[in-house]
Amino acid sequence: MTSTDPTSVPTITLNDGHTIPQLGFGVFLVDPHEAERIVSDALEAGYRHIDTAAIYKNEEGVGRAIAASGIPREELFITTKLFNTDQGTDTAHAAIDLSLSKLGLDYVDLYLIHWPTPKRDLYLESWLALEQIRDAGKSRSIGVSNFQLDHLQRVIDGSNTVPAVNQIELHPAFSQPALRAFHRKNGIETEAWGPLGQGKYDLFDLQPIQDAAKAHDVTPAQVVLRWHLQLGNIVFPKSNSKERIAENFNLFGFELTELEMSAIDALDEGKRVGGHPDEVN
Repeated sequence: MTSTDPTSVPTITLNDGHTIPQLGFGVFLVDPHEAERIVSDALEAGYRHIDTAAIYKNEEGVGRAIAASGIPREELFITTKLFNTDQGTDTAHAAIDLSLSKLGLDYVDLYLIHWPTPKRDLYLESWLALEQIRDAGKSRSIGVSNFQLDHLQRVIDGSNTVPAVNQIELHPAFSQPALRAFHRKNGIETEAWGPLGQGKYDLFDLQPIQDAAKAHDVTPAQVVLRWHLQLGNIVFPKSNSKERIAENFNLFGFELTELEMSAIDALDEGKRVGGHPDEVN
């Protein structure tokens, strides 16, 4: 299979029976004016899973790229997110309607609560609103992002739905093994944001990653993304470069050995590079 073949991407079955491509394309910090071009490049490279959010302010550009692609809607998997200031019952319903309007879609495949924002204490109320949004057909699946163990347990105990996914910061220096174990136990899939550490430390210079890149004749970024896939994470790298977008898709012609995986696992040092979920409100 070529690196532009969408069918080369494995799918994961969520706890509600829907499937999600394990590799997607993220548009965090993609300039709204560039989003249409960049997402079009990603779709051309073979990506069919696009991850955006209301707060990224590029949903319109994503929507234009989708419309221009001519790709049948059922072949795409689109995620967007409810931002902190829109949490609450009425505001959540208004927020999904606005996101769908900007995207030019009748539904998204996955709608997430972006952060728990514990000081607001509206995430359970918002989760119950997401159940209604799903039941109304505006999102096929629902999940959360940046939730910690106590946040997850509260929505599980207080609703009829276990989140389909939890999208969390996850990279070799911050691999969150305890949270991933909770996900596995409860049937929640792990999505990794910042999968390459957002350039905030010298990830690609670390010896286990350098060694694996040389052994497989691939780039350090491809090694790290392959590590995510073999862990079972859903991952969506972001790039503005057409060449890098294509390179990041080309992950299926090699496989890391158990020793290589273990060496990268050992890089975990609890090194968070993004905001702490208890402090983002």
